[in-house]
Amino acid sequence: MPAADPSPRDRVAARLDAYKDRLLELSHQLHDDPETSFGETRAAERLAVLLEDAGFAVHRAVCGLPTALTAEYGSGDLTVGVCAEYDALPEIGHACGHNIICAAGAGAAIALAAVADELGFRVKLLGTPAEEEGGGKVLMLERGAFDDVTVAMMVHPAPVDITDPRGSSNAVARFGITFTGRASHAAAAPEGGLNAADAAVVAQVAVGQLRQQLRDGYRVAGIVRLGGERTNIIPERTTLEYEVRTPTGEELGELRERVLNCFRGAALATGTTVEVRPIQPDYLDLRQDAALMASYARNLRATGREVPEPGPVPQGTGGSTDMGNVTRAMPGIHPGLGVLGALGMPHTRQFAEEVASPAGDDAVLDGALAMAWTGLDLASDATWRARCVTARHG
Repeated sequence: MPAADPSPRDRVAARLDAYKDRLLELSHQLHDDPETSFGETRAAERLAVLLEDAGFAVHRAVCGLPTALTAEYGSGDLTVGVCAEYDALPEIGHACGHNIICAAGAGAAIALAAVADELGFRVKLLGTPAEEEGGGKVLMLERGAFDDVTVAMMVHPAPVDITDPRGSSNAVARFGITFTGRASHAAAAPEGGLNAADAAVVAQVAVGQLRQQLRDGYRVAGIVRLGGERTNIIPERTTLEYEVRTPTGEELGELRERVLNCFRGAALATGTTVEVRPIQPDYLDLRQDAALMASYARNLRATGREVPEPGPVPQGTGGSTDMGNVTRAMPGIHPGLGVLGALGMPHTRQFAEEVASPAGDDAVLDGALAMAWTGLDLASDATWRARCVTARHG
């Protein structure tokens, strides 16, 4: 009796297995060669070459961003989008595990392509730079890269798997502040100066006092980029970078204005001038699609993982992501993908080591397969598919 043809799920898994070594190689190459926001030239090219070899039509430097790319395969009314991040953090490298995000995203797209022609849908991978700072997804969203995408998926490394659809992220606004005063000799003529460093100090004290009046979940953080040049010169210029975070995007403007008033008041108090500039577009909070997340959770369990059921309290995070803006525009998910056994938390040196461990490699392959099977579930379910296509594309 002839053997039955492999099912679509089996073909997806087989395609992923065929690319397993190259996907893990990509993850480790990115990890060993970290590049920061908008400077991910080698990472983007490695991803592009892999996708071209897998039969995708790759477009480099899209949306006016040198390190952004799109890669497409197939045709149809449904387009399953997969986001791949690849920027690292200054000094501590891939401590947020974007090497895993990139490799898992590439694996999901390549695996889905195995059944795209049969089921009549498109796969679109979006290489999105500058998530840590810069808002690559927001810029690509505004410039049309997501216009043809029906649903969007990505995974994000964490110490444990997180698949609660109520889980979200904070909205964040980041801005730079420059105080300008007047230089003078600090010993011979201090009265002739307008001290921009004093303005920075006054502002930071004001922000510190403001914190006690903030609501739970509101966060303010900042650094001084330039505090002066020499001790014998009254500083005429100081620069700072600050961020404010709130549970939702709707709350962001009010907190930003209260914090900016601290800087305006400091300028008034010291006789300096202050200039504020945005560092990146605002990141909005995540709105996870419940149906997509339920499918992803089932499929992640099918890889052999013991994925916890959602608890009674929604799972949130202190972090922020430009994927939040994408999920406001279309159905999308951003689950936490466990680097199982990891002891470090994201943005630590320990986690940077753990995302290149065998557990990190497992996360690449399990996350890729779970996303690919989720895309397959959507493409195979006529009712769900039609609902998503109609809601997104009309």
